Amino acid sequence: MQTIRSLVVARGDLARTDTFEQARMPMEEGEVLLKIDRFAFTANNVTYGETGDSLGYWQFYPAPEGWGHIPVWGFADVVESRCNGIAPGERLYGFLPMATHLRLRPQRLSEASFIDATAHRQALPKAYNLYLRTASDPSYRREDEDLQALLRPMFITSFLIDDLLADEGFFGATCVVLSSASAKTAIGLAFLLHRRGGVEVVGLTSAGNRGFVAELGCYDRVVTYDELATLPLDRATVYVDFAGSATLRQRVHEHLGDRLLYSSAVGLAHRDTERAKSRVPGVKPIFFFAPDRLRKRAQDWGRDGLEPRVSEQWRGFVAAARGWLTVRHGQGFDAVQAAYAQALAGRVPPNVGVMLSLG
Repeated sequence: MQTIRSLVVARGDLARTDTFEQARMPMEEGEVLLKIDRFAFTANNVTYGETGDSLGYWQFYPAPEGWGHIPVWGFADVVESRCNGIAPGERLYGFLPMATHLRLRPQRLSEASFIDATAHRQALPKAYNLYLRTASDPSYRREDEDLQALLRPMFITSFLIDDLLADEGFFGATCVVLSSASAKTAIGLAFLLHRRGGVEVVGLTSAGNRGFVAELGCYDRVVTYDELATLPLDRATVYVDFAGSATLRQRVHEHLGDRLLYSSAVGLAHRDTERAKSRVPGVKPIFFFAPDRLRKRAQDWGRDGLEPRVSEQWRGFVAAARGWLTVRHGQGFDAVQAAYAQALAGRVPPNVGVMLSLG
């Protein structure tokens, strides 16, 4: 292997893609070389591109001027190691570029994980620099690799939002409304809220996705965007916005008025380019950045306290997801580019997860 190949996107126009090749440089002491086996691509990864500048996602994997690597979650195998404690053949799970290979500099090795200490990543959120060693990961199941790559990153966000809302007593609300209710992060949150109980969970979705959302069994009520005016005005409500649509956010805030006690902005599923310019009445939307909450809970509970809490809920969610998620696989640059274009255009059905490999 003389070159490393990757898929890059134009930072100013996410619809433009290209293939980037770079020569493989000699390995340095302390480094490992990974062959990327497979990775998930979801609307969550589109969000990484949308917020690449504001949240630093372009900084993880350097690319030619004007281009960027959209990060993904997936699995890779160590094919060369100059790091004591890590041997070729070891399988890892974590944050990756859409590429054939990746070099890392592991530090803070434990039996279960390590942190990448590559110089340019040190100022970036530590949650994205953590790599799990599958042989010692209690949540890992080989047969569930697709589900782990497709759902676990978003489920952790779901877990952290659920934790925040419960920790704050739901801000005094008895109803939680989730937009883009068919999105996988929204489904994870609805699953956790339904399991927790004590609040009504309402899903806002398109007419086309209404049946799918209703059949999930984790929403107490499903309302289409056209029916938004039917949301009751006698309930203190929390709004969790996974859609990222300024127009929808405006409508929700105007309709609920002073019954809306907390508004959380999480995702950008609708890719509304005017979202940052909107001014909504009532409570100010608070952007939820998962690494900040993860850092707080890691400090509160310690890693030994955080992982068991996530894993316990994760096992239940995986069991439920097997009943509604269909996985599609694609291999090669053409397949990855096609899947990327579909996700960018919002054409991936909510009951489908896409797993890819550059081969």
